[in-house]
Amino acid sequence: MSAERDELHELVDQVPDHEVPAALADMRRHVVAADGPSWPPAFFGAGRAERRDVAARSEEILDEGFGRPA
Repeated sequence: MSAERDELHELVDQVPDHEVPAALADMRRHVVAADGPSWPPAFFGAGRAERRDVAARSEEILDEGFGRPA
């Protein structure tokens, strides 16, 4: 274990009982943030294009329904 993690364990043991709920909530926010969704999302780059002007043609592509039958 790293020195920082050891220190964190020692500090946790010193938190007064009445402050444990608030400290626990703070730590959970850190863990959730670290385990949150990665960037970029999985759908990035999901489309394939023959041409490079997809952004300029976005309205046209939407009108076509992304090449799917209506």
